[in-house]
Amino acid sequence: MEIFDRMCQRDHEQLVFWNEPRIGYKGIIAIHNTTLGPALGGTRFWNYATDDEAIEDSLRLARGMTYKSALAGLNLGGGKSVIIGDPNTRDREMIFRAHGRAVESLAGRYITAEDVGTSPADMDFVHMETDHVVGLMGKSGDPSPVTAYGVYQGMKAAALHKYGDDSLAGKHVTVQGCGHVGYFLCQDLAEEGARLTVTDIDQEKVDVVVKEFDAKSVGPDAIYAVEADVFAPCALGAILNDDTLKVLAVDIVVGGANNQLAETRHAQEVEDKGILYGPDYLVNAGGLINVYAEIQGWPAERSLRKAGEIYNTLLRILELAESEGITTAKASDRVAEQRMEEVGYLHRTELGSLEF
Repeated sequence: MEIFDRMCQRDHEQLVFWNEPRIGYKGIIAIHNTTLGPALGGTRFWNYATDDEAIEDSLRLARGMTYKSALAGLNLGGGKSVIIGDPNTRDREMIFRAHGRAVESLAGRYITAEDVGTSPADMDFVHMETDHVVGLMGKSGDPSPVTAYGVYQGMKAAALHKYGDDSLAGKHVTVQGCGHVGYFLCQDLAEEGARLTVTDIDQEKVDVVVKEFDAKSVGPDAIYAVEADVFAPCALGAILNDDTLKVLAVDIVVGGANNQLAETRHAQEVEDKGILYGPDYLVNAGGLINVYAEIQGWPAERSLRKAGEIYNTLLRILELAESEGITTAKASDRVAEQRMEEVGYLHRTELGSLEF
């Protein structure tokens, strides 16, 4: 499919390519929608197999950020950037300074932050070339605790809707991914008394969670078939697919990973199995809230309080889906699109009222 066709397919506004061959920088910035405000989305550093795969990832993730911001009630649009390369690269300064130049070229239409394969230290390098970056060392920093707290609150809301009680004490939760978000989610769950079964491709991360939170562990491919109350995907996306849905044996799916549905149709297939799905871009919005707080100058307590609102927002989505007979994914899209339409209307009204 041609580039402009791909952009039109999901209503993207802008796609930027930036190349610095002498230092090995190859970057892509996708801006999906700026109706609500400047596009904000992290920078992903990943060893993509092809340029086409990197383009698709940036477009898909940028769109997700638009909807995430809208549902979280933030005055931000959606964007995302990817850097093609080895995320384990040690000499990072020039790569991320080049990325900062690419971000600066957009003059504030796009604000970046950390994401998979990047860190607050990398964002400090970006900051050498642009002010349009958040998640800096000494400021909002690592968003993982806030992201995990939002997922935890979403899980409690889903439990209330499914069981009539939001307590997770004694519930069996399987967690896929023991990185930053997965770790802090396990901490929140363990403090409430949930039983944990975890997995990760990095055994050292698994060992830490098992030791600190009295969790059990299984192999990465075995996690899907573990019978449990809740499954929390906190690694990469597309894990709700034709293969995993054949063996998934849980009541609820709520997790921190982006783009959990491999295809749109899988939302209906999850529901057909009697599984309640908390849309990922709603429940994992805590990280976005954390960096938005940096822009607004909020204290850390306000970030957590805002992430806690995910509880009521998900309940609203679940009730809408049930009353309309639609999937939770479609219901969340509808609420996000309604907010964008209403704010867009206000903007048009303001322009229309000007006198010349």
